[in-house]
Amino acid sequence: MRIYILIACAALSMSCTTTKAVIVKKETKKPANAPVKVFKTNTISKNKTSIEYIEQFKSIAIEEMLKSGIPASITLAQGLLESASGNSTLATEANNHFGIKCNTNWTGPTILKDDDAAGECFRVYENAEQSYRDHTEFLKRARYVSLFQLDRNDYKGWAHGLKKAGYATNPKYADLLIELIERYTLDQYDRAEKNVLAQTTREEKVITEIIKEEPKKPVVEAEKAPLAMKIYEVKQGDTLYSISRRFGLTVDDIKILNSLQNPELKLGQLLLVSK
Repeated sequence: MRIYILIACAALSMSCTTTKAVIVKKETKKPANAPVKVFKTNTISKNKTSIEYIEQFKSIAIEEMLKSGIPASITLAQGLLESASGNSTLATEANNHFGIKCNTNWTGPTILKDDDAAGECFRVYENAEQSYRDHTEFLKRARYVSLFQLDRNDYKGWAHGLKKAGYATNPKYADLLIELIERYTLDQYDRAEKNVLAQTTREEKVITEIIKEEPKKPVVEAEKAPLAMKIYEVKQGDTLYSISRRFGLTVDDIKILNSLQNPELKLGQLLLVSK
């Protein structure tokens, strides 16, 4: 069904304002697992920075931690990495912030994107919050059960446990998570158990954080290598070549360090730039 909006113009010498026709198409039902193109319901006015991403999603990360025991710091660090601070195609088109792929148990909508192989199937969510909640359910699978025996404040144990359980193929995945947590002091949100006030309104749950402790500063350990791990946030105009020149690496070095299959970069994407 098409609906056309017609424009009436003033007579003769008066100016006429033109407006494009708006076409509304009647939706047809698709199979549950059919790949779909998901159009953003919210207009994104600018690309998010890592700080903006943390501010936007720290409350839902804390909420999921209080329900499941998964450290909020781990969830936020994974979200930063997997979604390029919320700027990746999967995040903007499918609300998928953790790169979770389809499986036989997923009955929701899907989208096809190139990843380790061409045309892989990824889950599509109605909103980012749904993606965060599904991330919690995803980690409740048997392969991650040992992680829930760890203390919630042991973000290093969780990071290494995720890598050991096969969450990501990047050999430095655990180190990347730890570096992000310490860079942005994300572990402060892991201590929010009784410092979070939940207030229910008619339409949404608002979480207000009251952090009584001072944010913990990263501890410099004597046994660490002299060269600290460096993570670079992709800016407008950056290419793999320009970044490689900046940090004295080759393009292949950056691809290997970050397990990149696709040379295309996203604004806000976090790249490991030290060996």
